Amino acid sequence: MDLTLRFRAYPDDPTESEAWRHIDIHRQIRNHAVRDYYHAEWNDRPSAYDQHSKLTDWKREWPTFAEVSAHAAQQTVSQIHRDLTVLKEHRQNGRKVGRLKWQGAGDFRSVAYQSEGYNVDHNTGRDGYATLHLSKIGDMPIRTHRNLPETDDIKRVALKKETTGEWFATFVIEADEPEKPDPKEIDRNDCVGVDLGILSYIHTSDDCSVEPLALSDEYDRYAREQRSLDRKEHGSANWEKQRRAVATARRHIKRKVLDFQHKLSSWLVTEYEVVCVEDLDVKPMLETSQSAKNKQDAAWSQFLSLLEYKADLHGTHIVSVDPRNTTKECNRCGVKTDKPLWVREHSCPACGHEEDRDLNAAKNILDRGLEQIGAGCSESTPVQTALPAFTRVRVDAKRVVEAGSPAA
Repeated sequence: MDLTLRFRAYPDDPTESEAWRHIDIHRQIRNHAVRDYYHAEWNDRPSAYDQHSKLTDWKREWPTFAEVSAHAAQQTVSQIHRDLTVLKEHRQNGRKVGRLKWQGAGDFRSVAYQSEGYNVDHNTGRDGYATLHLSKIGDMPIRTHRNLPETDDIKRVALKKETTGEWFATFVIEADEPEKPDPKEIDRNDCVGVDLGILSYIHTSDDCSVEPLALSDEYDRYAREQRSLDRKEHGSANWEKQRRAVATARRHIKRKVLDFQHKLSSWLVTEYEVVCVEDLDVKPMLETSQSAKNKQDAAWSQFLSLLEYKADLHGTHIVSVDPRNTTKECNRCGVKTDKPLWVREHSCPACGHEEDRDLNAAKNILDRGLEQIGAGCSESTPVQTALPAFTRVRVDAKRVVEAGSPAA
C-alpha cells in the first residue's frame, strides 16, 4: 500500500521564487491541456498518452513550457486525466458533476515528480534536516520530524505552497500492509460500534463518548480577520498581508480538527480489531439539515477516511453499515420508536429497555457490522484481562491522546 509522508520545506528566496514560477508554468500547461481535451469531439478526446506526445509540439509553440522539467509536465497532464476519471465515477454513481475548470493565477499551487527528477540527501550536517533536490528548481532543506526513506524507496514527490505561504514536500512510499485477522476468530470484546454525532463526537458500544472540539473562539478569530480583509483594497500590500492572516486563522481550525481526528482514529484502530461505523452520505445531510454548520464542523467524511487509512496500516477491519433506523431500533427487542433529536434517552415501549440513545445506536451498529462480516462468534473461551470494563463516562476532547503516547 502507498504511505504518504509530509514534511515542512524551507526554500531560500531565489529557490522559492523559482519554484513558484515553475508552478505557474505548470498551471498554464494544465489549462492548455484541459482546453485541448474539451475542444476535441466527444468521441475522439485525447488520452493522457496522446497529450504527453503533444507536449513536444506545445513546447515549440510556447517556449515557456520547455523551462520546466519535462517529467513534471507529464505528471501535470496525467493528473488531469486522473481527475477526469474521478468525475466519470461520480457521474456513473448518479451525482451531478461539471467539467474541469480553468485555474487562474494562485489557484494551482503544487508540482509533482514521479519516479525521477528528484533526490534526497540525508548527509546535510544538520540534525533533523535533509536536502531535497528537484529538477530545474534547485535544492531546499526539509525538516525530517520522522524517518524519511532513501531516494530509491520514494515513488512520488510533490512540492506545494500553502495559502499561508508555507512550503511542504510530500513523499509517497510503498509500505507493507499487515495481514488482517480472520473475522471468525475475533472475540466480540475486540469489536466496537461507533455512532457519530454532534453532542458527542463519537459514542461507542462500550459506552465511551468523546465530546466534540470547542471551536467557537477559533471561528470568532477567523470572522474578525475576514472582516478586516473586506475593508482592505483588493491587491494592495495590506490586502495581501491580511489575506495571509485569514489563511492562518483558517489553517489553525483545520489543523486542530485534523489533529483531533488523527488521535481519535489511532486510538480506535489500535484498541480494537473490528470497528463498525455508519456508512454516511454527508452531502445531502448538509443540504437539508438545520444543523448543517455543526455537521460540517464535525468533518465526518474526513474522519471516516482517516479511519480506513489507519486501519490498513494497523491490520484492523473497518465495517461500514447501513445507518437507517440505528437510532430508532431497540437493541434488545428490535422494535422501532421514533424520537426527536432533543430526546436523548432511548425508552422502548415494547420491552421497557432504557439507555442513552447514542449507546443504543452504537450497539445496533456493532450488531449489524458483526453480522455483515461474521465476526465476534468465536467458540473459544474469552481471554481475561486485568483492564476494567468500560463505564459510562464522557471524555473531554482535550484528553484524547494518540495511542503509544507517554501521556496515554
